[in-house]
Amino acid sequence: MRGLVLLIAATSIVCAASPASAQRYDPAYPVCKEVVDGDGERMECFYTTMEQCKQSGPGGTCLNNPYYRPSPAAATPAAEPAPVPSPAAATKKKH
Repeated sequence: MRGLVLLIAATSIVCAASPASAQRYDPAYPVCKEVVDGDGERMECFYTTMEQCKQSGPGGTCLNNPYYRPSPAAATPAAEPAPVPSPAAATKKKH
């Protein structure tokens, strides 16, 4: 029993001591850049294309944003179906 208590206490201390780092993946942008520099490691998600990310400069890895959610497209009106000819119109064409 004493070993279980020590295990729980040790686990709690390790969890409390480890730094909490939140990674930011902005779902509005499809491309992110993982940057590692003197300030640590971070995700920069504000690129619209992979090419834009690559041209932003060295010092990171560009990748697709796994949490990207495209904005809903404007609803396009459905195409009107062609009118179906009435049976009377069909018989007039045969004569």
